[in-house]
Amino acid sequence: MLAFLLRRLGLLVPTFIGVTIAAFFFIRLLPGDPIMLLAGERGISPERYAELASRFGFDRPLYEQYFVYLGNLFSGDLGVSFSTKRPVLTEFMTLFPATLELSICAMLFAIVLGLPAGVIAAVRRGKAADHAVMTTALVGYSMPIFWWALLLIIVFSGWLQWTPVSGRISLLYFFPPVTGFMLIDSLISGQKGAFQSAVQHLILPTIVLGTIPLAVIARQTRSAMLEVLGDDYIRTPGPRGCRPSASSACMPCATH
Repeated sequence: MLAFLLRRLGLLVPTFIGVTIAAFFFIRLLPGDPIMLLAGERGISPERYAELASRFGFDRPLYEQYFVYLGNLFSGDLGVSFSTKRPVLTEFMTLFPATLELSICAMLFAIVLGLPAGVIAAVRRGKAADHAVMTTALVGYSMPIFWWALLLIIVFSGWLQWTPVSGRISLLYFFPPVTGFMLIDSLISGQKGAFQSAVQHLILPTIVLGTIPLAVIARQTRSAMLEVLGDDYIRTPGPRGCRPSASSACMPCATH
């Protein structure tokens, strides 16, 4: 076990270095100047440009910038957002509960629907229910998630107007965040209708994010169920088990 963990940790280091190199150099290949982006539409003087480039390290060679970036990464300094002028780590921690909340809801949606669908498909193997579940799972797994999201927005938010288009809660409600999870904060806020609004805003993102996991869970559940149903200890009790009598009572057979 220790050797296995050491091998995994040994693979983690080059993987981490490769990801940081790819992220760093791909960002540098993008068009645009970060200093000019920071300056905005008003422009900037050459002296001020040189000062900002020196402050952020853009006047150094590219390899030196990478090692500075790596050192800041290990120290927890992810830099400052050019749009909000706040630390990136602060922005991340502010929005991370929303991501976690959506991920939990999507996984619950996938599990609650995927497990029964897989079981039904396995029990009704080769029948209409099986074909319907597997076809739906294949379509759900294959469709581009961004196209699926736009389609749901057009149908349910545009045509039917059942769900909101974007956001986490209606602008009619305001309360200070306590946990960062909108469902919990809206529930403990005591404002009438706030929790319902938060749920309505989560419906479409949950369906979109949970569609692919739902399809995977349904297919894997069906495969696992078919494998178990084909085992000897499942098939044997049928021909060798109890035979119900006319009174529906279980009569002992010779094998018991």
